[in-house]
Amino acid sequence: MKNNLKMKDSKIVIIIGTRAELIKSFPIMLELQKQKIPYCFIHTGQHNLQDLCKRFKVKKPEIVLSHESKEESKFWSKINKKSIFWNIDMIFKIKKILKKFPKLKYVLYHGDTMTTASASIGSSRLLSPFKKYKNAHLEAGLRSWNYKEPFPEEISRIIAGRFSDILFAVSETSKNNLKKYWKKKRVINVGNSVVDSIYLSYNLAKKNKTKIFSNKKFALVSIHRHENIINKKRLSAIVEILQNIKIPTYFALHQSTKRQLIKFALYKKLRKNKNIIIIPTQEYSRFIYQIKHASLIICDGGSMQEESLIFHIPCILLRKATERPEGLNSNFQSLIGVDIEKAKRKIKEYLHRDFKIEKFKNPYGEPGVSKKIVQILSE
Repeated sequence: MKNNLKMKDSKIVIIIGTRAELIKSFPIMLELQKQKIPYCFIHTGQHNLQDLCKRFKVKKPEIVLSHESKEESKFWSKINKKSIFWNIDMIFKIKKILKKFPKLKYVLYHGDTMTTASASIGSSRLLSPFKKYKNAHLEAGLRSWNYKEPFPEEISRIIAGRFSDILFAVSETSKNNLKKYWKKKRVINVGNSVVDSIYLSYNLAKKNKTKIFSNKKFALVSIHRHENIINKKRLSAIVEILQNIKIPTYFALHQSTKRQLIKFALYKKLRKNKNIIIIPTQEYSRFIYQIKHASLIICDGGSMQEESLIFHIPCILLRKATERPEGLNSNFQSLIGVDIEKAKRKIKEYLHRDFKIEKFKNPYGEPGVSKKIVQILSE
């Protein structure tokens, strides 16, 4: 009965599957709640979100389309029969459930996950040619122009761009990427909601008197990209790179990465290095607080790249291509693949006492992006 009441009143549906999607969408949800705009939160079940909902003070999902994973992820970055059938199932479940919202004006989905692709197709005119609502992709237009880097995220973004009515771009670069292929679609550069997520989370950590890992210089590491961890040669090179950091290095280890390190007999090598402190993946606001105080970030994910850019923290990207090229125009972000010698030089440069961050304007906008998005949805 509760769900039926929500469906009758909701003008906006937000479809979320992963923790990263919720992290970047919760400021929009808070803004909707603040303005008392009825919305329904649909969860595909790709990740477990219960703790994040409580942490960010947003309502729990009213509708869950599949059993929530108890582990970090339902699919461990694998594209296989199970994940493909799950995607297809989600598409038709989403199409079916949206018919139950008589006042629906907008369907929102975020980012570049399997949920993103399924939500864009399931809410599209392809399956519902006479639909009256608009479907909108948040964080649209990011492109690496390489299907394999990142995989399958690059493909998910292309699918979302193809099937969405409205594309909320995060920068002028992403807006231009979209206009290049979809001139007739409504493309709006609103900035990146991660700006709001970061500052709200940082202030939350500060309020909770979060302690930093070290009062001295320290590095933060997160490695989880599918193309890195399934390749023994690349993962071995990454371990070699981490061995060259001479300051305390906190490695937030994803379960999928740990499995591969053990599989390739690399985990013990890391454990033997006294400079490398292996820690579990952190609660988001706590991790943001550490990023703000770190001296160096080494990662292969897009979110940490954005976070380092906003906080102006030196960052080495261990990947061959990035869908977030804006930061590469600064003097403190470097894309190096898994080149050990380049990594050594950059580590030395960024940790040198004379290294200084040059002035750089954040291309993703200032805090208030979520308010802009909600304002557009209210027009």
